[in-house]
Amino acid sequence: MENLAQHIQPYFSITKEDFSSIEHLFEAEKILKGDFFIRKEQYCEKMSFIQQGYVRVYANSKDKEITQWIATKGYFITDLYSFIFDQRARWNIQTLTDCYLFTISKENYKKLSEILPNWHNLEKKFIANCFATLEDRVFDHLSLNTEERYLKFFHQNKGLFNEVPLQFLASMLGMTPETLSRIRKKFKVTIYKFTLNKKLARLF
Repeated sequence: MENLAQHIQPYFSITKEDFSSIEHLFEAEKILKGDFFIRKEQYCEKMSFIQQGYVRVYANSKDKEITQWIATKGYFITDLYSFIFDQRARWNIQTLTDCYLFTISKENYKKLSEILPNWHNLEKKFIANCFATLEDRVFDHLSLNTEERYLKFFHQNKGLFNEVPLQFLASMLGMTPETLSRIRKKFKVTIYKFTLNKKLARLF
């Protein structure tokens, strides 16, 4: 579980010794492409760290699906509202590829406070970081135009554009697939012209 150790220690601000004491609570798990980690209205009974693969978090709204997030290697996945507050899940969480996970059940998650005396403070920081990330996304949607949102997301998540259907990324960015395609085409042309001009400049 070396990958898990590398991420969970800074994610939850715990020491190597603390991680060694809780490592046995996580189990390796494989979920096949297209399978559901959790469906909306179910109770989410686990939290997983993604070792490999892509997972989509989405919900249905009237006649369309809204992609809330695409989780990748190095992220944790769960329906946090359901997992923490024992409520029905508000999101569908489905794999886009075969996924390899390290999973902790809710039952084992509750044992963390028994093993780590300061777990409640660490958990508060974890939840606060989750909400801070959500606030940043909301601010981006309110303050950035479509091209700015695309550029920021592209530079932070370039690998997704080769692995994930564009309609999911468009939904996550709050735009139509047609708008995303137009923006991508525009910036591809801009980059091509910039590269071509640099090559021509070297000739003279």
